[in-house]
Amino acid sequence: MTVRVDKDGGVTVITLARPDVRNAVDSEHARALYDAFLAFDADASARVAVFHGAHGHFCAGWDLQFGAKMLSEPPADGKGLWSDLEFQAGDDKPLGPMGPSRLLLSKPVIAAVSGAAVAGGMELALWCDMRVMEEDAYFGVYCRRFGVPLIDGGTVRLPRLIGMGHAMDLILTGRKVEAAEALQMGLCNRVVPSGQALAAALELAQQLCCFPQKTMLADRLSAYTQWDMDLPHALHQEWERGKGCIVEGLQGAMRFAAGHGRHGEFND
Repeated sequence: MTVRVDKDGGVTVITLARPDVRNAVDSEHARALYDAFLAFDADASARVAVFHGAHGHFCAGWDLQFGAKMLSEPPADGKGLWSDLEFQAGDDKPLGPMGPSRLLLSKPVIAAVSGAAVAGGMELALWCDMRVMEEDAYFGVYCRRFGVPLIDGGTVRLPRLIGMGHAMDLILTGRKVEAAEALQMGLCNRVVPSGQALAAALELAQQLCCFPQKTMLADRLSAYTQWDMDLPHALHQEWERGKGCIVEGLQGAMRFAAGHGRHGEFND
C-alpha cells in the first residue's frame, strides 16, 4: 500500500510509500493522505498521529511527471486542472493539492523527517504540529527552480513559524536547508541520528498521549486560531477554551499535591 495506516495504542502512524518517486504525491495519493488524516481525526481512540515517508525520504513534493501528464492530457470533461481543489475560506474540510495541507485537525500530528522534505513535501511537514528531523535530512523550496508555486500553505506557515526574514530567504532562493540550520531557525523541533526520526517521533507521540487530553487540545487550538485576532479577542478565546478544562486542571493539582507528576513524570 502506498499510504498505510497503523495503530499503536493512542498513536496512529501514517506512512507514505512511493519509493520510485521519493514519495512524491499525485492526486490519487493526495486524496489518500487526506482521507487517512480525516479518519485519524474522527477516531475517538486516536490521540496523536505520526506522519513519515518510507524508504529514506519524507516527501519530494508534487509528482511533476504526473503534472506534466495532466498538462498533455487535459480532463475530458473540460474542467480546469484544479477545479476539485478550489475552496473558500469557510470550507469545513478543504482538500489541498498535497492532500491534508488545508485542514486544521483537532489533534496533533508529528512529522518524522528523513531524506528529502522539499517543495510540497516541505509544506506537508510545515502543516504538522512538530517536526523530528534526521541529521542528514533536508528541507527546501525546490519547486522554485521549476516555477511551481507554494499552494499548500508554505507562504503562510513559513513566516509564522520562522519569521519573515528566514522565510523570504527560503521562499526566494529555494536553497537546501540541512538539519542543523533547520533546528537553529526553528524549522524543526528535534534533530536525531540518521534512521531514528520515526522512533523518536513515536516516543514523543507516546509522551503527548500521556498528558490530560482535553486541556492539551484546548491550548493547541487556541494557539492556532489566535493569528487573525487582536490581543483582547485572542485572550478571550483562550479563556473560553481554558475554562472548560478547569476541572481537569484541579484534578491534576490534586494529583500533584499527592506527590504525582513531579520530576518529569507525567500520567493522564
